Parts: sequence; C-alpha cells; structure tokens
Amino acid sequence: MSRQKSNEPIFLILRLFILVLILSACAEKEQLNQKVTPKNEKPKTHAALGDEWKLPISIPAGEFYKLVGWLSDTQVLYITNLEQTSSVFRYDLLTGKSEFIYKSEHPIVNVQISPSKKRLLIHSSPSSYEGVVTIIDTKGKEQLKKSFASYELGFEWNPYQESKILVTKFDVDWGFQVFLLDLKRANITELNLPQPFIKWINASEVALITWDENSPSLSAPLIEKNLDNGNEKTLYPSVINFSTSRNLFMTVAVNEKDQSMARYSFFDKGMKRLFTFSIPQLTNYSDWLVPYNDFNEQKGQFITFSPLTSGEADSYTDGFQLLAYNPKNGSRNLIYEGLENEPIAISPSGSALLYGNQFEKIIDIDSKKIYELIKE
Repeated sequence: MSRQKSNEPIFLILRLFILVLILSACAEKEQLNQKVTPKNEKPKTHAALGDEWKLPISIPAGEFYKLVGWLSDTQVLYITNLEQTSSVFRYDLLTGKSEFIYKSEHPIVNVQISPSKKRLLIHSSPSSYEGVVTIIDTKGKEQLKKSFASYELGFEWNPYQESKILVTKFDVDWGFQVFLLDLKRANITELNLPQPFIKWINASEVALITWDENSPSLSAPLIEKNLDNGNEKTLYPSVINFSTSRNLFMTVAVNEKDQSMARYSFFDKGMKRLFTFSIPQLTNYSDWLVPYNDFNEQKGQFITFSPLTSGEADSYTDGFQLLAYNPKNGSRNLIYEGLENEPIAISPSGSALLYGNQFEKIIDIDSKKIYELIKE
C-alpha cells in the first residue's frame, strides 16, 4: 500500500508531461495550417499600376504629334496630324480606346487643359504670322475663337477664375504684348506688363520676374502686381525662377552659401516659408538651367529632376535623378536615376508621370517602371 502511494507523484508528472506535448503538437499543426499556402494557390501580390494600362496607343488616323496632358487618372489627351489638319483625341488607359474630340483645318501648335479639366485651349497656326485660339469643352463644342497676328503665343490660365486667360503675343523680334482674354464677356483687353512670362497668384493678382534688359543678370526681383488697380510690391529681391499653385508658392534662387547650388523655397499663401532644399546647379550661356518639375495638389508633392553635380549644362553627361519632395513634412524620395532632363506632368492623384519632349512615355511612380505610350 505504501509502495503504491510512493509511485503516484511519478505517474502524475508523466501524465502532465504527455499532456503538454500533445497540446504543443496541436498548436504547431494549427500554425502550419495558417501559414502554409496550398501548392495550387499562388501568393497574392499587388499588380503594378502600369500593368493595367493598355499600351501602346493605336493611332486612329494620321501621325502622332504629341501628348498634351491628363484629363483624369485614366485618360490622357493627344494630337495627331494628317496633311495640313490636326485632330485632338482622348485616350483611356484602361480600355485602350481613343475618342475623337476636335479637328482643326490648320496645324495645331499646342493644346492646354484648363485647371478644372472641363475646357481645352487649342492654339492653331494658319500661317507663320497668325495664331488662332479656340476654346472648346471636352466634347469638342466651341465656346470662343480669336485670331492674333503673331509669331508665337503663350498662355496662362487663371486657376482661381477659369474664365480668364493671359495671352502673350510675340513678334518675330520677340517684342511682346500681353492680353487678358475673358471668356464670360467674350472680349480681350491689353495689359501693361513689363515682362511676358507671368503667373497667377490669386483671382486678380499676378507675379513676374522683373528682368532688366539694359543690365542683364542671372537673377532679378520677383514682384506681385494687381491687375485691377495696378499696385505693385516686391515679393523677393533676387530669384532665377518661380512657380505657383493654389496652396503653395515656390522660388528658385542661388544658394547664398554655395553658389554652385540652387535653393528651392516653398511658401504658403501667406508667404510663410515652409521648406527649403538645395540641389546642384547647371549653367547655360547667360542664365541658370532650372530642371523640369511639376507639383501635385492632391498629394502635396513636388517632383523635379536634379543633376548629380554642378557645372556647365552643355558638357554635363551624368544624367538626372527624379526626386519627389513633400514641402509640408520635408520628406524626400528618389523615384528614378539616370534619366534625361525632359518635361514631366503628374497625374491628378500623383501616382504616375507623363515624361518626354512629346510626353511619349509614362512612369508608374510606385513600381518605378517606364512605359512607352507610342510605338516607334
């Protein structure tokens, strides 16, 4: 009797040990059932945005001239030429279908998409010394047409009041006149402005760099001018370039501490400095090269090309980085390396870029892949 009692603790320990082993085996089996993917089931992966695009574009008629820009995240606008006529098409990246919008009996020089993407400005050229401006909706209905005796035309659409467009008319000797085209009133008014390159900063005020033709320099003051009352004030004493958006103002200036670097500064609409960064600077014969850039309102993202080193633009051969900055939080992201400095246009959501002198390429920013829009 006493012997049986002395063995009981040993049996209890053995039973507990076996129970622990059984529970551990069950738990391990359950984990394996959760983690192991059946052989016939492929792991889930996120497809690149570019894999959904139907490319290249099949041109319906004529020859591809250039791609204009984004109508939406999935639709782009392009121009074709056939003999002396030009046509404008909408292309859906997801369906691979082109839709005709407008035909001009004269060659189209360029098309600008309005800030709301509800209108198109078509600049056509019946001759070397005449430019025709036609405003249409995105279905092709004409809203206004105006002819200018000119060698070249420039445009700046008012993003705060879309019925107003600045039109700059250049002569053969590059003398210029600036006009305000009012779509609501269907009239045009000449403005007294000292420079041809102007940008809107609100519904009635513009900003421009006041270059002195009699004393050429690499930088000049940036001023603000009210088109209603003519009042002017200096915003910054020395800049080489600037850009505007609805919520941000950006200036490019020479870095005072290192003149081989360009300083990019971002301000809110109250002109409070938010963020500054510097990149290497390249020189041209009489000015600085400002690499192509664009700003996306939705993501608050500024994307620009940057050379790897400073020097002369003509002899520079090291390629450009494509960089994304967020002026509000100061972040920086490398998108691509080894690219040429060519025009870019960010999609409305900021997920893709049109790229190239004819916007003939498209970059998927997340996957960092480049796709050809047009078959060579």
